Amino acid sequence: MNKIKLAFIAASFALAAHAQNGINTPYSRYGFGIQSERSVGFNKGMAGIAQGFRNGQEVNIANPASYSAVDSLTALFDMGISVQNSNHKMGALQQNVRNSSFDYFAFQFRAFKNVGMTLGVMPITNIKYNFSSSSETLAGTENVTSSYSFNGDGGLREVFFGTGWRPFRPISLGFNVRYVWGDYTHNARMSLSDTYAFNLARTYTGEVNTYSWQAGLQFIQPLNKKDKIVLGATYTYGHRLGSEATRTTQTLNSSTIEEATSDTIKNAFQLPHAIAVGVTYYHSNNLRIGADFELQKWSECRFPNQQTGVSSSTISEAYTSTTGQLNDRTKFSAGLDWTPVPYGTKFFKRCTYKAGAYFSQTYAKADPTGTITDKPYEFGVSAGITMPISNKATEWGNISPRINLAVQWAHTNIPYLNAATMRKGTLKEDYLRFCIGVTFNERWFHKWKVK
Repeated sequence: MNKIKLAFIAASFALAAHAQNGINTPYSRYGFGIQSERSVGFNKGMAGIAQGFRNGQEVNIANPASYSAVDSLTALFDMGISVQNSNHKMGALQQNVRNSSFDYFAFQFRAFKNVGMTLGVMPITNIKYNFSSSSETLAGTENVTSSYSFNGDGGLREVFFGTGWRPFRPISLGFNVRYVWGDYTHNARMSLSDTYAFNLARTYTGEVNTYSWQAGLQFIQPLNKKDKIVLGATYTYGHRLGSEATRTTQTLNSSTIEEATSDTIKNAFQLPHAIAVGVTYYHSNNLRIGADFELQKWSECRFPNQQTGVSSSTISEAYTSTTGQLNDRTKFSAGLDWTPVPYGTKFFKRCTYKAGAYFSQTYAKADPTGTITDKPYEFGVSAGITMPISNKATEWGNISPRINLAVQWAHTNIPYLNAATMRKGTLKEDYLRFCIGVTFNERWFHKWKVK
C-alpha cells in the first residue's frame, strides 16, 4: 500500500508539473480563462455540491467550516487528476481536442479538539488556445482579404491553508488563507492579402501575485435519530490587485517590424466578491442529497479592455482597465450519493454511488460593445463511484483508502461578436471528462495499548 501511495503522489506531481493546463479552447480567451471548480474526488460525481457536506473521512475544500469534522485519529491525503475529450464548434469550424490535467492536492488533519486544519494546491483558471480564421473580404475593398490568428497560454493557481472550528455542537466556522499567483499571454495577428499593406500584431501579458481569504459557516440541525440537515455558506473576499497588464502593438511589413508601441496599466485586475450557500439532507449513514447556489460578482471587477483583439478599427484605442468587461457568474447545482451498506463486508454494497447536475451562467463576455445581449451559459451532468481499496470495515469502520471515479459531461454556449463581419456568432463546446482521485486515511494519532 505504501508503494501505491508513493507512486500515485509522484505521478500526480509529475503531471502537475507538465500537464496542469488541461484545456484547449477559444473560450479561455476571456477573463482569466476557464474556471476550475473547487471540487475534489468525493463530490466530482455530484456536480461539485459541497456547502452542506461535512464528513470526517472526506476533505471538503469548498467550505472550510467542514474541516472541524475531521476524525480525531486520522490524517487525510487527497489528490486527483483528470482526462477529457472536448469538441468545439464555431460556425462551420469544428475541432476535437484531448487533454489531461492535475486537479488538486489536499492534506487534512486534526489540530485540537473540534479544530481541523487543511492545506493544499489547485488551479483556479486555465488558458490555452490556438486558432485562426479563414480569409474574409476587407470592408470597402474588392480583392483584399484579411485573416486572423490567435493563441494564448496561462492561468491562475492557488495554495491555501485553512482551519475549521466547532465552538458548540450546531455551529462550525472556517477560514482559508489563499495565495494566488499566475500569468497570461495572448497573441493576436491580422494579416492582409495585399503585399503592400501593413499587418498588425498584438501581445497582451499580465501577471498576478496576491493574497485572499475565504470564510465558511455550517449549521447542523438533527431531525430525528437517523435524519439531519446541514446548512452551509461561504464568502470569498474580492479586492483590487496591484498587478500590471501590458499591451504591445506591432506594425509589420512582411516579417519586418516597422513600428512597435507598448502600453501598461497599473492595478489592472480585480478578484470578485463571491458567496455560496447550500443545504444537504442526510439519512442514516448511507444517503445524502444536496443543492448549492453560487454568485461571483465579476461585473464589478476591473479588467483590461480589448484584451485579445486586433483590427484596423481598434488599433488606436486607448488601453485601460474598467469594470463591465465580464459578466457575473452564477451556478446552481444538485446531487446525491448513496451507500447501500456503509460498514458491510460485501464490496459493491460498501461502494458509494453518485449523480449530479448543474446550470451556470459563465463570466465570459465575448462582446464588450454590448451589441450581443445574450449571456453565455453552461450545463452538465455527472456520475461517479467511490470504491474502498482494501477491506478494513470490520476492524476499524469504513476507513479504507478509497478510489474516487467520476465521469462528467458539459455543454457550453458562448455568443460573440465577429470583429471582422460585425455579426453574431456562437462558440459551442461539449466536454466528456473522466476524473480519478485517491484518498488515503492514515491513523497517525491512534494510541496503541499493550496488554
